Amino acid sequence: MIWLGIDTSNVPLSIAIVKDDQLLVEWTSSVKVTHSVGAMPAVEEVLKQANIKPNEIDAIAVAEGPGSYTGVRIGVTIAKTLAWTLKIPLVGVSSLQTLAGNGALFKGLICPIMDARRQNVFSAIYTNDLETYLADGHYSLETVLEKLAAKEEDILFVGKDVSIHWDAIQQVLGKRAIRAPFHLDLPKASIVIEQALKTALPSIEETHHFVPDYKRITEAETNWRAEQKAGETHG
Repeated sequence: MIWLGIDTSNVPLSIAIVKDDQLLVEWTSSVKVTHSVGAMPAVEEVLKQANIKPNEIDAIAVAEGPGSYTGVRIGVTIAKTLAWTLKIPLVGVSSLQTLAGNGALFKGLICPIMDARRQNVFSAIYTNDLETYLADGHYSLETVLEKLAAKEEDILFVGKDVSIHWDAIQQVLGKRAIRAPFHLDLPKASIVIEQALKTALPSIEETHHFVPDYKRITEAETNWRAEQKAGETHG
């Protein structure tokens, strides 16, 4: 079985081809390039290197969020378009679980972090077998650290954006906070596929209804709701 994996949920871009549980090609970059420009050429290049034609792909796995609204939307759109055109199943995988998968051999808790501005983060807490202790969500950093402070294990922090909050993390958790090495900070599309393999394949018809999992509403929608509420108050 041949899988195409796609992760454009944040600045990094990762594309992979897995055939019969063997990784054939994986391309990952953290160079800041608009995914609408770079993602599809990367998919084409990976397929070319793997000597795989699009109509040979059996299923697609995509990082469904959370993360950058634009990044998540681009990856999901590409994945849906390909899946619908090729009439193959599409499986969504948590972007945070994908990051956490980089530290799956760590003996402790794993905390992937994506910055969400204003001291907020997209984050979750996983055990080293990727069982959920704190579900994926949009949290204040303080909330995540309070949850971790209540545990006794060491915690591996994974993700490029960990550096933004590292001082605050160390202030609360001290030596229990362990920074993942830089090569584990980027999401890997092969892990998107690995996690997708653990779920039952959805029907092809479900592709039409597949939507990103943003974990928060957009700023525009937040402002619109505030305006609506203000109008109701003054109405």
